[in-house]
Parts: sequence; structure tokens; C-alpha cells
Amino acid sequence: MQSLFRYNWIVRDEWFELLRQLPEEELTRTRMGGVGSFLRTMAHIVDVEDSWLRGLRGLPDEPFDYDRYPTLEDAKAFSDMCRPGVEDFVNAWMDEMENEMLEQFAFGEVMRHVIAHEIHHIGQLSIWAREIGLKPPSANFIGRGLAKNG
Repeated sequence: MQSLFRYNWIVRDEWFELLRQLPEEELTRTRMGGVGSFLRTMAHIVDVEDSWLRGLRGLPDEPFDYDRYPTLEDAKAFSDMCRPGVEDFVNAWMDEMENEMLEQFAFGEVMRHVIAHEIHHIGQLSIWAREIGLKPPSANFIGRGLAKNG
């Protein structure tokens, strides 16, 4: 489980780096699918991960407002701010936590949902990037040094 979260964080950071080259109008242009734009999708990915894992940690959910993240740097800062708490929880994950419950959802189910959610949106970002002539970051898990014992 931890390696898939680490994979998502590496790929997310690669996306932030790639998207820095786009002008604001391209970052915020409304597109088909996703949350509507590169910028909003990046902020959404971070918010969903943070929101669900705050719930698993017994913390209150923070209201989300896209207007608080008007630039890519703001969305990246949001990601950087949320990651330590999320990372601590992910790194402390044990198989015994799998069936603990958050309302009607098992913790393991929530963790896998969060992983799949980000991968889904990264696929959307990849399509949008190709539509404007950008080569998206690799989606490969292999070759990133994320093997459990390596």
C-alpha cells in the first residue's frame, strides 16, 4: 500500500513540475472531463487525499474552496502542506488497520479508493497534456525504485 502512495506522490510532483511551463490561461482553461482544468484537478487530487486520510486519522474535514488555490504554486504549496500528515499515516499503516471503520467504509477500502482516485485523474491530465502537445510524465510504476525490498 505504501509503495502506491509513494508512486502517486512522485508522479504528482512530476506533474507539478511539468505544468509550471504552461501559461495561466492554459492551466485554468476549462476542459472536458475531470474537475475541468489542470489547476483545479491538481488541487482536487490533493484535497481528496487529505480529506479522506484526515477522516481515517480522526481529524475534522477542512472545507475546500478552489478559490484558495488560484495558481499552480498555491496548489503545490497545498500539496506540500498536506503531505506530512498523510505520509505519517501511510507510513504507519499496518495490516491490522485494514478492517477498521470510518462510518460505513473500511480503512483499507478508503486507502485503495484514494490511490485509484489519483491514478484516474492523472490519466485525465495525460490526455489533456497530449492534446496540447506536452509529453506527460511516465505512468510506469516499474523503474521508480519503489519495490518493497529495493
